[in-house]
Amino acid sequence: MTTLDAWELSEFTDRLIADLAVVAHAATVVAGDRLGLYRALADSGPATPAEVAAVAGCDERYVIEWCHAQAAAGYCEYDEETGRFSLSEVQEACLADGPASLSAGMMIAGALFKNEEPLAEAIRTGGGFAWGDHHDDLFAGLSRFLRADYRSNLVSSWIPALDGVAARLSAGTAVADVGCGRGAAAILLARAYPACTVTGFDPHRPSVEAARKAAVDAGVSDRVSFEVACAQDFPGSDHGLVCTLNALHHMGDPVGAATHIRSALAPDGTWLLVEPMAGESVADNLGEVGRLYYALSTLVSTPAARAQPGGWALGAQPSEAQLRGVCRRGGFTTFRRATETRLHRVFDVRP
Repeated sequence: MTTLDAWELSEFTDRLIADLAVVAHAATVVAGDRLGLYRALADSGPATPAEVAAVAGCDERYVIEWCHAQAAAGYCEYDEETGRFSLSEVQEACLADGPASLSAGMMIAGALFKNEEPLAEAIRTGGGFAWGDHHDDLFAGLSRFLRADYRSNLVSSWIPALDGVAARLSAGTAVADVGCGRGAAAILLARAYPACTVTGFDPHRPSVEAARKAAVDAGVSDRVSFEVACAQDFPGSDHGLVCTLNALHHMGDPVGAATHIRSALAPDGTWLLVEPMAGESVADNLGEVGRLYYALSTLVSTPAARAQPGGWALGAQPSEAQLRGVCRRGGFTTFRRATETRLHRVFDVRP
């Protein structure tokens, strides 16, 4: 029997303990988000736990522990002299539903634990687990998590990176958002380009219904609509722009989707394809971003694809070469990386 290296064992144990702390802390983030505790802290801070509890309408004893947990994680600031807690501008933006809100991302992890048994069975047998069978927290968390990135990038940098597309949208054209989820991107486009008609398509009916409500709440339901349809058969043609944002890798038949999108575009139309950031090899992805996306690939993207006809399972870390191959098999001739963020690659794809 080999003797374990004490230093290596200690280092790896520390890593596991740190990960355990992150997972446990994620539940406090979800609770703080749902109960409005981050917003209360932002509005009342620097504040005592009693003051935060009063603003949020929560029990003081629990809020004391919650505030301590946030301070221990570096998710809020703590002044030892006054016993008060506060959020920095960055913490408020990321946690209190600001422009860079990421707190809802923790809902995604929580949703996966709620389906641990059937997901484990899918891994054992090679079966699938349908997208729509996940807990609603997955859809709500993904929508809000991605909405923050779309707010920061879709209109300001992604659309301008597509040759001639911003001008075309300003003049007015038909836009399709395929795999629209709860409609965050479609609503942003409708707001930014009022001359366009935007239609979102998604096979998940509850998400489509949520998107319709969101469009009404945003005051753009006169120019954006949502329908239940798959990427391989959504209606309409002669679109100036088709968007597929963080959706292609969930599909069992991405080539069928690309083929249908090609037929739905105007001859000079553009397909805006956004996929998770990834390199060309596994070694390129062995960092924190890859860690996140490979986990989601194991428990969301691959099971969803396996539950659909088509036989594909790209996973959440497809290489650019793989994506280019899918597009070419779908009938596209031009494939260009237009821009990127830390989390996403943005492609300009044309017939």
